[in-house]
Amino acid sequence: MVTERELKDLIEQVMSEMGVNEKDNEKQEEVLKAVLDKSGIDDEDILDITTIDLKKQLLVEGSENRDAYLKLKEYTPARVGISKAGARCKTQSLLRFRADHGVAMDAVFTYVSDDFLKDWNLLSVSTMCKDKDEYLTRPDLGRKFDDETIKLLKEECDMNAQVQIYISDGLSSTAIETNAKDTYDAIVQGLNSHGIKVGKPFFVKHGRVPAMDAIGEALNPEVVVVLIGERPGLATGESMSCYMAYKPTVGMPESNRTVVSNIHSGGTPAVEAGAHIADVIKTMLEQKASGLNLKL
Repeated sequence: MVTERELKDLIEQVMSEMGVNEKDNEKQEEVLKAVLDKSGIDDEDILDITTIDLKKQLLVEGSENRDAYLKLKEYTPARVGISKAGARCKTQSLLRFRADHGVAMDAVFTYVSDDFLKDWNLLSVSTMCKDKDEYLTRPDLGRKFDDETIKLLKEECDMNAQVQIYISDGLSSTAIETNAKDTYDAIVQGLNSHGIKVGKPFFVKHGRVPAMDAIGEALNPEVVVVLIGERPGLATGESMSCYMAYKPTVGMPESNRTVVSNIHSGGTPAVEAGAHIADVIKTMLEQKASGLNLKL
């Protein structure tokens, strides 16, 4: 949809080509008002195309076996059954693709809101990345903290906890705001029922998964757990993962991590995932192992 700013720029361009003085703002505003009044378009009247369930949408006209096609689509959010116009996708399919791509971009480039952190009363720290651009181009900095941040964590967080859980934006702030609170609450409830103590939670901005190793060395818990936003795809921008490690250390092999992924409404629901994660953590503490060394 064309925005008001884009309309104004277009009007300025057309009026300039017509020889109208560029400084005649009053005339431009009159034209803009007339265009907007005539369009009469309200954002609330426009369907959010991303709310359509792809598993129930079949865009193949005259399909021989519609029921079989829809049955197949129940098993995947992939773009099957979209049809074409010649060699190209039809307009509706193209718009949905662009909309889903926009959702994925927003998930990566937006930040977890201040309101979310305030509501949860979370201490917030950052890795050595200064901004999103550096976070995306320098994964190594997303695994490290400066000395001041490590000192702050030691002062504000619990040392030598049985389990230390923290939350990190990762590659999807949307996933965190959608799933982290319910998942965390379910994990803590499950661990409390097993008599397992949990350290004070906190938030890590610009975090990569191996940042948990530096946290493990700084706070010395038995198990470190991070709830982190997954790289979004075109199916959803809300998918979150939970990585766990027993006594993680900087430079340890990736095979020492245990992960529960695809935590979202279309995958494993947050509360269900949290209950399962609590059981996994209990097993890790009993076996004093994680990753490939853990027997589940």
